[in-house]
Amino acid sequence: MKVLIATQKPFTPETVEGVKAILLEKGHEVVLLEKYVEDSELAPVLADADAVIVRSNKITAQLIAQAPKLKIIVRAGAGYDNIDLEAASKAGIVVMNTPGQNANGVAELVIGLMIFMARHQFNPTSGSEIMGKTLGLQAYGNVGRLVGQKAMALGMKILAYDPFLSKEAIESTGAEAVESLEELYRRSDYLSLHIPATPQTIKSINRSLISLLPQNATLVNSARDTIINEDDLLELLKERQDLKYVADVVPHNYEELCKVAGLRVFATPKKMGAQTAEANLNAGLASARQICEYFETGCEKFRVNK
Repeated sequence: MKVLIATQKPFTPETVEGVKAILLEKGHEVVLLEKYVEDSELAPVLADADAVIVRSNKITAQLIAQAPKLKIIVRAGAGYDNIDLEAASKAGIVVMNTPGQNANGVAELVIGLMIFMARHQFNPTSGSEIMGKTLGLQAYGNVGRLVGQKAMALGMKILAYDPFLSKEAIESTGAEAVESLEELYRRSDYLSLHIPATPQTIKSINRSLISLLPQNATLVNSARDTIINEDDLLELLKERQDLKYVADVVPHNYEELCKVAGLRVFATPKKMGAQTAEANLNAGLASARQICEYFETGCEKFRVNK
């Protein structure tokens, strides 16, 4: 089978070599396309591929329509909103992600962003400590649990809300399970978001929820920009001089937010959560292994489309 590695933001050289080695050992042909800019560069290479590994680059319905041989798309990472799942399903293409492979990199970044904001972006003024504060986690999957573990070790109290997990499953990790989102927001000095971008979650973090955060709270977004109602966020930052927002995704109205809130707002210049050598390698190798297993046994364990 012909496997395409298509990345606008390349894997590390070590990862590329590791991915190639796994695929070549199983007899697959490997094609590499890095740092492409336009879909017109990807389309002709994708056209005769049986499988493709991507990172955050988009695989649109138009691209899928031009790839008649394509059988599987693997997103090297957890989020998969960059792939048109409906178009893939209609074309009979399996879409997978690699959950958990870059979770530690994201979790470490969340802790770093919390400390960065607690210390006023390292401005030489008196900041605060995160020990003794309450951290709320909206969703308690791979990343959420790791953030909770690390924050607990730093002396924080952990609250978690996840409608897909039982109270017992959450509390077996040392976190406290809360019964509603409203309770989570009311009780959290830091609120960390770990939900995917879906039709149900887009712009769901809005005025009604954010306004529940207590005085001097910080909202931390290492997920997707689209889950935030950024217009509501702007208005609340104008109204509440105590509120802070830090993100690993640049808001569409970032300049306005900065003008209004100054050091109370910060966003990384590009998505940094999975930007570690370890996460890069783990996700890449997992992608290659999943493709091999799919072609060998039909395994669809990490399938995300229907």
